[in-house]
Order: sequence, then C-alpha cells, then structure tokens
Amino acid sequence: MSSLDRPEIELKPAAGNKPAVIMQCKDEEQCFDMTGKAILKDTENAVQKEHEMSLRDAIRKYPQAIFWSSWFSAAVIMEGFDHSFISGFISFPAFQKRYGVEVSPGEFEIPAEMQSGISNGTQAGEIIGLLICGLLVDRFGSRWIMIACLLLLICFVFLQFFAANINMYLGAEILLGVPWGAFQSLTNAYAVEVCPGPLRSYLTMVVSMFWSIGYLIGTGVLRGFLGMTTSAAYKIPFALQWVFPVPLIIGIYFAPESPWWYIRKGRREDAEKSLRRLRSKKYIDDDEISETLAMMEYTYQVEAEMKQSSTYWDLFKGVDLRRTEICVWTYSVQVWCAALVAYIVYFLEEAGLPDSASFDFGMGEYALAIIGVFVAFYFVPRVGRRRLFLSGILFMVVTTFVIGFLGIPGTTNHPALAYAIGSILLVEYFVYFISIGPVVYTIVAEIPSNTLRSKTIVVARATYNTIALIKGQILPRMVSTASWNWGAKMAFFWGAFMLMVLVWVYYRLPETKDRAFVEIDILFKNKVSARDFKKAQVNLTSESVEQP
Repeated sequence: MSSLDRPEIELKPAAGNKPAVIMQCKDEEQCFDMTGKAILKDTENAVQKEHEMSLRDAIRKYPQAIFWSSWFSAAVIMEGFDHSFISGFISFPAFQKRYGVEVSPGEFEIPAEMQSGISNGTQAGEIIGLLICGLLVDRFGSRWIMIACLLLLICFVFLQFFAANINMYLGAEILLGVPWGAFQSLTNAYAVEVCPGPLRSYLTMVVSMFWSIGYLIGTGVLRGFLGMTTSAAYKIPFALQWVFPVPLIIGIYFAPESPWWYIRKGRREDAEKSLRRLRSKKYIDDDEISETLAMMEYTYQVEAEMKQSSTYWDLFKGVDLRRTEICVWTYSVQVWCAALVAYIVYFLEEAGLPDSASFDFGMGEYALAIIGVFVAFYFVPRVGRRRLFLSGILFMVVTTFVIGFLGIPGTTNHPALAYAIGSILLVEYFVYFISIGPVVYTIVAEIPSNTLRSKTIVVARATYNTIALIKGQILPRMVSTASWNWGAKMAFFWGAFMLMVLVWVYYRLPETKDRAFVEIDILFKNKVSARDFKKAQVNLTSESVEQP
C-alpha cells in the first residue's frame, strides 16, 4: 500500500497519564483501527525492514539522528567534567586554605565530615534531579527539560564560583546535582528513541564514552592547575563550566523532539516531521516513514491493551514490575563491579607509586575507558547485550576473588602483592568498560516500555545513586588502616555481591538485540523467560509468541 492510499489516522491525545490510542479515521468508508490489516501490515513491514537494515544502511539513512543524539548526549561530558572537581579540589592547597580549617601552622584541610557531606550532597541532588525530570519530561519533552537544566547549571555555577564559605560551596554542589541527575536519564532515553534498531546500541553506549571524556578533560584541567597556589587554581576550572552549556543549549533548541514523545501526545503530524528531520534528505521514503509511524502507533496500542499509564506507581504493577526490576538490578551491577577499581591507585601507591602520579594515572584510566567503549562497539552487535554483560561479570567475579586471596598476607609489607593487585584492577577496569560499563546504557534504554521509559531509567539510576552513596560510606572504612582495615581482603565482600548478581543476570536478563520495541513489548506481555528471548518467534498479528 503506498502512502497515498493510506487512510489518515487520528490519534486521540493522551488523557491524564494514559498513552495515546488509535481512534477511527475521518473517512468512515476506509476506516480501520489499530488492529486493522493495513496498519498491521505496515507494522510488519517496518519491523522486517529494521531487522534487515545493516549498520551501513542505518548510518547512511539516519546521519541526522546520529548527530542530534550525539549532541544531546554531549551534556554528559558536562557531568563528567564537573564530577572530576568534587574530590579533586579537596587536595588543592589553595582550595584548602580558602575553605578548610587550620590543623597546624600553615597547614589547612577540609574536615572529613564536610568532604563526606559534599560527596553525599551531590548524590542526593542527583536523585532529586532524576525524580523531578521523570515527572516533567513526559509533559514538556526532552528538549525543553534539557535546556532548562543547562540554564540551571549556569546559575548554580555562579554559587559555586562565588561561594563565601564551605557551607555555601556544599549548597552549590547539591544544587548542581539536580541538572546532573537529569542529564543521566534524558540523554539515554533520547538516544534510543531517535534512531533505528541497528544504531541503538552505539548511540546509547556513546553516553558512557562521553562521561569518560568529561572526566578525562576535568582531570587534565585539575592536573594543569595543581601547582598554582592562588585562588585561580580553582576559580578558573569553575569558570570553564560556563563554556559548555551555551553551545549545547543552541544546538538542542534546534534539535528535533523524540518522535515517540509526539506519539505519546497524540501528535502524529509532528512525529512524522521529526522522523523526516532524523533521516537524510536523499533517503526520504514516504512509505517507510508511514510504516514507521504505524509501528510506533501499534506499539502504543499493545501497551494500551496492557493498561499502561505513565505514573511512577505503574512501574511496580503487572508486566512493568519485571521490566523495572531488570533495569534497577542492571544499573546496580555497575556499583558492585566497580567498587574495587576505584582503589587501583591506592594499591599501586602501596607498591611504590608516588602520590603525585595519581592524577596522571587517573587520566590514563579515563583514556582506557574511552578505548574500551570503542571495543564494546565491536562486540555488542556481534555477541549481544546479555552474553557480553554476563562475560564481563564472570571475569570480574573470578579476578575479584583472586584479589581477595592475594590480600590475605597483607599488602603493606608485601609491595609485590600490592603491585599485582593494582595490575589486576587495571585489567578489570578495562574489561569493565568493554562490557558492563557501556552495555548498561543500552539495556536500561531498551527494556522499559515506551510509555514508561523515562521514569524507568530515572528509578533505576536513582537506585544506582542510592547504592553508590552507601558504598561511598563503607568502602573507605574497609580500606582505612584506622578503621576496619580490611585492605585487599574486602574483595571477598564485593566478590560475593558480584556472584549473586551473576546468578541474577543469568536467569533474569533477556537479550534485546535485533528486537523492535513492539516485539519486546509482546515478549514481556507473554512472560517469555529471559533465556528464551533470543530464540522466541513473535507473531505481531495475534500478539503471541512461539517459544523454542
């Protein structure tokens, strides 16, 4: 059926929190609803073409989608850049003199409780930002919320720059956490909604790469100002935070809104315009666009039949409870598996690495993380999300227990063991960013229903931040000789959690590679087990599944 033969479809605007649903078309003689043969046929065509589309075809047809998604995700560079300052400035002599307390003649330091407050306050601000973002993005769309967050960031940097005391600085960090939290969910949701299936894994994993780029730039800036003794050592880096938001705001203002958001609002014509803007003008195909719109509308009809709405409470009801569980646990894997790698420098310092080399080593870590994402670009489309994720966790479990056994004799008096542990952690860090680190962003963006995608990502990331906050309290105590003094033996504690996560992933994490969103909806609707997701055959006509 050509685009000229298709009857015009009306979408009833969303009522309250309910998704848009298909209503009758204006021409009663040609009228059909969402389950009609023509719409179903278009949906089947769109799904088939998405399955058959190669990466080269996707890049050729959707260069604008790649550009706008990358521009949107570049906001995460801001988060990584700013986050590098949180702990970095604590060791700056000029910052300590300005905001710390004098502990001996000429010696200043930031009180330990204030250091903890700054770190925890930032995490709390991010959780608040995430939850607020989840409430507002469904109403106003990703573009306007992102622009608002960038404007807030500009304002809050003023508070940071002109902080008169450490308490004012703490308040600025809490407030800055609000837009940072929003960036964590907005970028991922937008990336997955503006591109076809073959590009989803790449454009979501780019979010992880941009975060590492931001951290690398920020750590490099700190390294450059480390030797300065005046207030410029921290004032100039603070001021650099005003450089990024302005071009980001301008670009995002001209970016197309997610076509899925328009569909949720019942604005089919705007969704079509957005789809056209995301494609290359040379490859505009009216039939393909109409089929894609039909697939999007049919997807929402399937979700409407499952009685979905878009409140936070709906995340914990019916089919969506399982999807929420998967996203929350998947995000938490990052906390359990990355706990030890933060202490690479600590163990290498015990082996003889100079304290001054920590910034240089940190820059090397983030460069390694960026390379790791490119390696993940190769593996994810070939082996799938589930297998790569499982492989990464399995490697982390084995090597973490090896670290625990190496720590039994103690590393303080055994530099060779400390060096061996630091080397293993460095390898773990690289494997983490080949597998667990970037793949999480793809999984948590693909698993949720379209109706609840933003809120699911918000809750999953907020849970991650909460667990990270708790981890930040207990991990230093495990390492500190003045506290629990576990040293490398803490690997047994974290390895036990990793082993538990490995078992959960095997039984609960499904494979979403090469699946259209409507297929994922139907697979969840039919309660297909995680291990059968990859082989199950989806029947769009009957919304049923043939399991192997």
